[in-house]
Amino acid sequence: MTAVRRAAGVLCAALVLLAGAGQARATGYRYWSFWERTGGHWAYATTGPSSARPDDGAVEGFRFAVSADSADASRPRGAADFGTICSSTPARSGMKRVALVLDFGTPADAPSGETPPGRRTACARVSDDATTADAVAAVAKPLRYDTNALLCAISGYPKEGCGEQVASGRKTGSDQRGGSGQKGGSDSGPSLGLPIGVGVVVLLAGAAVWQARRRNVSG
Repeated sequence: MTAVRRAAGVLCAALVLLAGAGQARATGYRYWSFWERTGGHWAYATTGPSSARPDDGAVEGFRFAVSADSADASRPRGAADFGTICSSTPARSGMKRVALVLDFGTPADAPSGETPPGRRTACARVSDDATTADAVAAVAKPLRYDTNALLCAISGYPKEGCGEQVASGRKTGSDQRGGSGQKGGSDSGPSLGLPIGVGVVVLLAGAAVWQARRRNVSG
């Protein structure tokens, strides 16, 4: 019965690993992600808005959504053109202009009891040495930060919470991700990997049991 015990052990280990993978996919974080516009595409910022110092003519974006990590984060939606956003804000000596795209997300990503404001753009004219956080503060107060300097709210949204962990399995590709250069597709249903993986392991375990019994009979 050694083969039977071995098959049972493999089955238990595989179930634990597969269940853990399924659980990891089922959680995310609700927060404001920070993006920089480069070459006509959004790139996830490598520094926080309090450290980034954009040049005159830069386009910066913020998106409120539920995301598992930076690779999964939802991009700001809609057009993001500096010439359009800052067309009515003339240049001024000693100042710079930063185009901001503020995407407050979808109702599905909103905290319970809150409704996201509509997406909007703004042109912030700030001092040459200003950070992105300064630019946002100039056009979208009130801002709210936590004790770790994580941006929690823009224009008072959301009223509460900051980077809390939530279920994220209901996201859909086109609605949640948005932005140019983003692949479509859907992530709204349960992953097929778990049931398929379990099925394969069960079949292998059954085959091992059958072979063990056959050896006992033939012996």
